[in-house]
Amino acid sequence: MRKVLCVEPVIFVYTFASSLTSPLVQQLIYRRLWEEEYNSTFISNSNISHCEQNKSNPAYIKQKEVQEKASLFAMQLDLSGAIPSLIVAFVIVANGDRQGRKRSLVLPSVGALITNIFLTMMSYFSLSLSILYGVAFITGLFGSMAAFLGGGFAFIADVCHDEKQKTTRIAVVDLIFGLVSGLAGLSSGYFIKAVGFTWTFVTTSLLHAINIIYIIFCLEDTVNVSEFQQQDPVSCKEVLKETFSGVYTLFKTAPFKKRILIIVLLFTFMTYLFTMFGGSSLFTLYELDEPLCWNEVYIGYGAAAFTSISLTSFLGVYLLSKCLKDIYIVFIGMFSCIGGMVMVAFAKTTLLMFLVRIPSLLCFMPIPVLRSMLSKVVLASEQGAVFACIACLEVVTGTISLSVFNSIYAATVAWFSGFSFLFSAGLCLIPLSALCWLLCTSWNGEDLALLVHEEVSSIDSTDS
Repeated sequence: MRKVLCVEPVIFVYTFASSLTSPLVQQLIYRRLWEEEYNSTFISNSNISHCEQNKSNPAYIKQKEVQEKASLFAMQLDLSGAIPSLIVAFVIVANGDRQGRKRSLVLPSVGALITNIFLTMMSYFSLSLSILYGVAFITGLFGSMAAFLGGGFAFIADVCHDEKQKTTRIAVVDLIFGLVSGLAGLSSGYFIKAVGFTWTFVTTSLLHAINIIYIIFCLEDTVNVSEFQQQDPVSCKEVLKETFSGVYTLFKTAPFKKRILIIVLLFTFMTYLFTMFGGSSLFTLYELDEPLCWNEVYIGYGAAAFTSISLTSFLGVYLLSKCLKDIYIVFIGMFSCIGGMVMVAFAKTTLLMFLVRIPSLLCFMPIPVLRSMLSKVVLASEQGAVFACIACLEVVTGTISLSVFNSIYAATVAWFSGFSFLFSAGLCLIPLSALCWLLCTSWNGEDLALLVHEEVSSIDSTDS
């Protein structure tokens, strides 16, 4: 059977299944905690609000307690899978330069399949929410989303030989990620109303199983693994040594200017991801609370609204890259994020909450552009190492971000639920300052290709 180099279907299916699972788990937690707090069954009906708006009513206090518990439970859940996910993602993505990219795609898919099977059992048999801690840990042992995205972007970098197209190609993958996430978010409410939690988890399990079959039997690896590497068993100690030596070499032997560029770009990527991801992760809880009081269908509509943001961000990258340097595109995206976060902090009506997406139309642009800038500054043999660093930073940043923002939201929801979003907007000044420093020192996107060219020439002259 002839294999292909088309990784987009894998990204599509994995993203859809994972994005469909995430809001379901959040709403399942919220419903279970609601039932424990009120000692009654949560009844979903589009004409009935479970959101008390009268602050003098004792139900209002209980409602806030459910919000706080759900927020803290989500934080603890993310911490449960963070450490194993960090280690596994770093090892398998970094080793992809020598042992192939497919394992960083198939292992997270297997972990997601196991997770969804457990979620199906938990929903069907009404098992305790504490099982979710074990589920999160199992997902982390297989690398989870960090390993999958790290391997996927490294795969794209391998097949994209034209450096001018790399920014656009990585932006296409982010577009797929955003569009599919929106589609899954829109579908989640209808899935719950139509078939319930159990059969939705069964559906996502089947999608992950199909994905695993495609990766193993249909997808060709971009890294040629020699017969010697395939036959000679390598100990765990040697694998770790190779992994860390690759990343060590990336920073130690590289020219000084290249090292500084990588560090500053990684710092900018990490801090921006922290602010944007932390603020947007609270949208579901914010929408469930008063005065919005959204049900699952409206929550699905809200999640689907991010589809337009992904599309406009991709169009922004595609069009602006023709006339602007990468660093200016990142600037525009960050200001878009600030505008959206400030607006959502004061969104108290359904219409205004949907209109929040207008100033946020370009907020996703910095992520693919910064990935592309990092990919351009390293050699072809270092793609796995740099994307392993990105993947690990995503895990660490995502975990810390969720912990910080969920804690802040739980502490401030009673007096001003929009404070967390203003905090997110204020923190955007940190990555903006890093970019300003790059501009002031005249280290822009054009330097990246020049550095790589000089390094390749130096290596070629040494070999000759």
